[in-house]
Amino acid sequence: MPRVSAAFFAIGVLFLIAGMIWGMIMGNSENFILAPAHAHLNLLGWVTMAIYGTFYALTRDTLRPKLAWTNFVLAVLGVLVMIPSLALYLSGNPQYGAGIAVGSVLCFLALLVFGISVARELMRSR
Repeated sequence: MPRVSAAFFAIGVLFLIAGMIWGMIMGNSENFILAPAHAHLNLLGWVTMAIYGTFYALTRDTLRPKLAWTNFVLAVLGVLVMIPSLALYLSGNPQYGAGIAVGSVLCFLALLVFGISVARELMRSR
């Protein structure tokens, strides 16, 4: 498995652990005001990272490491900026809306880089 794939899975597991603990805390307190941030953490932090990692593992022979690592850095930064900003925003702090926007743009840029990787794989000669 390429190191970038392992990195996607490693950070994904850390995000999933955080998301599961967060979910247990919300359930125990019966306060679900932050449920949208929790859901975004699990989807962007675990599911998306796992999909990225799987793709790069499956295309290990043709992947471009710089492109894959750019995807990794943008995706991780996006989650690290967006999720806390969303949680703070949902907690009644509207000034964190800008953080949500920045994190969303980073996640979108990560997706665009991933799209380039997918297109490269689709168009390569067999």
